[in-house]
Amino acid sequence: MSRLPTLFVSHGSPMLALDAGATGEAWARVAASLPRPRAVLMVSAHWHHENSGVTAADDLETIHDFYGFPAPLYEQQYPVTGDPILAREIADEFGELGLSIIQDPQRGLDHGAWVPLKSMYPEGDIPVIQLALDLRRDTDWHYAVGHALNTLRDDGVLIIGSGSITHNLRDIVPGVSSGPQIPAYVPEFMDWMHEHVTARDVDGVLNYRTQAPGGVRAHPSQDHILPLFVAMGAAHEEVAVREYTAITEGVLGMDIYRFGELPTQ
Repeated sequence: MSRLPTLFVSHGSPMLALDAGATGEAWARVAASLPRPRAVLMVSAHWHHENSGVTAADDLETIHDFYGFPAPLYEQQYPVTGDPILAREIADEFGELGLSIIQDPQRGLDHGAWVPLKSMYPEGDIPVIQLALDLRRDTDWHYAVGHALNTLRDDGVLIIGSGSITHNLRDIVPGVSSGPQIPAYVPEFMDWMHEHVTARDVDGVLNYRTQAPGGVRAHPSQDHILPLFVAMGAAHEEVAVREYTAITEGVLGMDIYRFGELPTQ
């Protein structure tokens, strides 16, 4: 199999599981542009563990890790198999970095993983494992983790970082996708990221909190941007393309980035 690109997807509100709209169409289009992977390694903003961790179950449950949403959302399921052998391979890669990570036989997929995958691979017939972030670690560490895992791309593993290109829930404007109600820092930050990511300015992007306009306000916590750096690191300095851009809820940038050339199918 040709070397797969890596992806960063913004997963937005859990409500996209019920009606993914244009974002879901973009997720599906990007997935369709790639050869079928043998497995997906999903790095979601919603699982954190010291030194990281991997799911190691044979079958992954659908975790409804959100509160106060309509009842039909909690009925959504995305049943998929795991890949314990791949999980052990990844744990070994971390071992070469001098880190011992958990292989969790109970953990399933949180909404940052299964909501986009439901549009990308609706049949649920591709094995998935999830990789945890370590919020104690900085942007450079997560980039290095991605770089250490890059050889998986040659073995048919699609590495996807799932977060949000902007994510400040304190500034949410429900139902707003355009217009003056959107805080100015949101498009400014998205434009800056687009410019620097596609220019492959790794140092600038990793130091976004001091270099990007509104960097800290766009991400009061780094959990939703760290998956971007894992995806970037796995592709190192290969070509970067923004496949989709939009804003939902006034402050959730929904950008999708691909890192690496599209292989011949």
